[in-house]
Amino acid sequence: MSRLALTLVSISGLALFSCQQKPPATNPPTPVNLAEVKTQPVLYYDNYPATTEALSSVDLHAQVTGYVTGIFFTEGTHVHKGQKLYAIDERLYQAAYDQAVANLKVAQGNQVQAQQDADRYQYLIQHNAVAKQTLDHAVIALENAKSSTAAAQQAVKTAETNRSYSIITAPFDGTIGFSQVKLGNLVTASTTLLNTISTDNPMAVDFLISEAQLAHYQDLQHQKQHSVDSLFTLELPNKKLYNQTGQITVIDRAVDPQTGTIRVRLTFANPKLDLREGMSCVVRVHNLEKDPQILIPTRAIVEQMGEFFVYVAKDSAISSGADSSKKAEGATADNKKSEGGGAGADSANARKLRAFSVKVMPGAVIGSNTLIMSGLNPGDKIVVDGVQSLHDGSPITTANRQGPAAAGGRGR
Repeated sequence: MSRLALTLVSISGLALFSCQQKPPATNPPTPVNLAEVKTQPVLYYDNYPATTEALSSVDLHAQVTGYVTGIFFTEGTHVHKGQKLYAIDERLYQAAYDQAVANLKVAQGNQVQAQQDADRYQYLIQHNAVAKQTLDHAVIALENAKSSTAAAQQAVKTAETNRSYSIITAPFDGTIGFSQVKLGNLVTASTTLLNTISTDNPMAVDFLISEAQLAHYQDLQHQKQHSVDSLFTLELPNKKLYNQTGQITVIDRAVDPQTGTIRVRLTFANPKLDLREGMSCVVRVHNLEKDPQILIPTRAIVEQMGEFFVYVAKDSAISSGADSSKKAEGATADNKKSEGGGAGADSANARKLRAFSVKVMPGAVIGSNTLIMSGLNPGDKIVVDGVQSLHDGSPITTANRQGPAAAGGRGR
């Protein structure tokens, strides 16, 4: 037992001696670049994914049954209202119309004859030259002739309607798509789809906004004259800016309870038919805020669990919170180490700086910078390079910071 006790005492002594010989090492300050937060007038756009829509779109169906005998347009082109598009057994319906017109002329001739007979017998009855029964029969024949004429007129109208239905025309100016039938195909009335035509000038653009933005967009809808001419612009799928500006025409009737969004419709002039229905594009809404805004380099922002932070440089002697006294003591210890060590006053001042994370609310991204809606104040010094090596309260220094980022660390 005495040997075991002696061994334990020896091990304890060695451990104590080892601890006394190796004091805990302090982390050196992290080299960083700082930038001062300033306010400036900012031009930016809020971007919304959008889809182009036709203001009106119609499926063309045949209203008569028959074979396609003519196609008179080029697929995918602009057509005009009343332009002839398809013919369906036109000669057959033209023949039926001609027959109905001929029957009408026969009925009209019979009516004229009946009218003459009735007039003649009416004259004779006044001179007692004909029996009353003969006049009565003539009057009845005249009424029957009039009814036959009316029936023939209706038959002509029906034949004319069928003939018109055999010719499919464009209901409005617009762009027509691919034909769903070819020459010689049999089409059935009210069943067979021939084609689709949609308006193309102007063109609608639909996008979604949150319900919190609804009041703002209602104000924009009612305010016809805007201080900014380019309030609504459009970025095309090829990333080019469309050369026309838009106007709010419709805000949907209700908010989607599942997503909390509501649809807004803009209209854009489309004289060159650059916009086609169904295109995916981006609506850019011009910022109308006139007050100076805070804009910082995007690389200075750190995202953690869906929240965004920026490291602000502060003198550890004046940092806030319950740990301020401890941080001040740490700064004093650092200063003592720097005294007489050949490090100079600038190095001592650098060691006093610590980086503290501050939660911010980012806004629009403008080039390499990001708009900050809240969390920072003008005059704050933020870390723009070296944030990857920091944690809350890390000591930092601006001395000996190397790399190309040091030259471009400040936001514009």
